[in-house]
Amino acid sequence: MTSLASLERRAAERGLLLRLQVGRPLGLLYGLRVAVARQPSVAGANLRLLGELKGWAWPTPGGLRLDTLQVAGRSSGLPDLGVGPLIAAAAFAWALEQTPCRRAQILAIRDDDGQHRRLVRYFGRLGFGPSKELGAALWDLPERLVWGGAGLLMQADCQVVLERAVDQLNRHWC
Repeated sequence: MTSLASLERRAAERGLLLRLQVGRPLGLLYGLRVAVARQPSVAGANLRLLGELKGWAWPTPGGLRLDTLQVAGRSSGLPDLGVGPLIAAAAFAWALEQTPCRRAQILAIRDDDGQHRRLVRYFGRLGFGPSKELGAALWDLPERLVWGGAGLLMQADCQVVLERAVDQLNRHWC
């Protein structure tokens, strides 16, 4: 199994800084933030944030919830550095190493139809499958408040996502 420490080393070899910030208020819920930045080539220069993921986890087998995934796209003038797969691999390596979580959920938000389709396709390549559509129905309101919007709720096995993310990362870093 790929470890979080090995991912951090591999990222550093490519000039990327991978960091996780984990909090556990009241000893219950884990708060997670994974960030990838480009290390500056000049001393004293600022780091450039390339992507981040935020989420939380209940200490249960099905407790990992990923909320926000943002990656600087090619429109930012950067080459494809494998930041998305690196972030996913790091989050799932952490979950498998540090929590009892073995299943995860993520929302492919429906802000824009084109973006929604891209999210569903991207999350599907990582191993997520459709779970539930969150729409405008009254009974969807509690979950929409938790997730921050409407869309397709997707779930996955943490080990599967880790393996697929590492495979994608290896293709980028060959």
